[in-house]
Amino acid sequence: MSALAAGQRTLSGHLLAWALGALAALWLGFVVVGFRTGQHEADELTDGHLASVAALLLSEATNDFADPRRVIPTSDGDNLRAHDYQQSLSVVVWDAGGHLISRTGDAPLPPFAIAEGFATLELGTPAVPWRSFARWRAPAHDRRVMVLLSVAERDDLAWDIGTQVAEPGLWGLPVVALVLGLAIRRGLRPLDALSAEVLALDVQRAAPLQPRLRHQEFEAVVRAIDTLVARYHAALAREQQLASELAHELRTPLASLSLHARLLRGKTADEAERQQSLQRIEQDALRAGQLLGQLLTLARASRTELAEAAQPFDLAALARRVVAEYAQAALDARHELVVEAPPSWGLSGHPVLMELALRNLIDNALAHTPPGTSIAVQLDAGERWLQVCDDGALAAQKPAPAPAAQGAAARHALGLGLGHRVIDKVAAVHGGRFEQRPAPAGFSTCYRISLP
Repeated sequence: MSALAAGQRTLSGHLLAWALGALAALWLGFVVVGFRTGQHEADELTDGHLASVAALLLSEATNDFADPRRVIPTSDGDNLRAHDYQQSLSVVVWDAGGHLISRTGDAPLPPFAIAEGFATLELGTPAVPWRSFARWRAPAHDRRVMVLLSVAERDDLAWDIGTQVAEPGLWGLPVVALVLGLAIRRGLRPLDALSAEVLALDVQRAAPLQPRLRHQEFEAVVRAIDTLVARYHAALAREQQLASELAHELRTPLASLSLHARLLRGKTADEAERQQSLQRIEQDALRAGQLLGQLLTLARASRTELAEAAQPFDLAALARRVVAEYAQAALDARHELVVEAPPSWGLSGHPVLMELALRNLIDNALAHTPPGTSIAVQLDAGERWLQVCDDGALAAQKPAPAPAAQGAAARHALGLGLGHRVIDKVAAVHGGRFEQRPAPAGFSTCYRISLP
């Protein structure tokens, strides 16, 4: 048991895995979007920085700049990169004729004929990319300024900002996963409590689960478990009652068998007594055999209810087939057996059980009515019922039958009253009911199975 339990998946683990999977996918999307947004904003920041420096230089009223023959590197002297976000900008200034006025920074000298605005230039040997912003001083167009920044330095800044934006998300995922796991485990406590109650349920007692305030989602499960327990105990009670009745019914024929067997063994019995004892033994043996047959039929009905799934079948065709099989028995007993059914009647259920019920109804009608009785098997698909009617009480007022017919009727009249119990069981399996109904015109007795 422990090895099996160790290999089983838990609902909490299943929920946690799906929740974490969805959260990780969503979180990863947020991290990627945050990283790319950080890089984009870093690019916008550097471009704005280039434009701001150019505007600042263009606002200078004088054209006195440092000697253009002396390039002032940004790394000369003190360390100008004192801040993580401080960038090494290069500045080039020309006059209106394109003559170089000033040059500051590490960038190679760019060409003068570059359109205004932002551009990415390949400068130097070997050529490397530089981000630039060029602009004339308006409206005189007497000074042109270009500010440049290494694309590699620009990308480093973008990567740094993007990482700073995305890093909290990477650190936050394990924390959220831990909190989510604890929340799922706490949220599943009502289910664990219900499982413990079901595990502790005593199936030998007809006690439902303890009534208490539960979550709405569990109400259907609790009702199903209570219904199952009630049905189990009802079936157990019926089987116990049936076992008692069968034991009582079997006791009489078995005792009679034993008594008449002793009489046959005795030497004082004359031939007439011996024949009477033999006839009684035959009847008691048939009686015991019918009891066992009814017991097996009920057991089969119970097994079919629990083990076999409902299937579609045509009840009208089934009734016609069963009646046809009883034609010879009805003829031998001088009964008239007919079926009144629609062309077809589709049902979903257990055709084997319905056939057992119909056979019991026909058997009872043949066994408990005198010769000359008319027996009708009637079906109504609209009202959804099946019934077997006979005019046995009317036929009893007719002249007595011939001895051969009396013998046939006697052979049938071994019914034990258990057939109705079988029919009631089959009707209950199909959600219907079995009852005696007022007989229609021309009949004296009628038993009906009403289906939902």
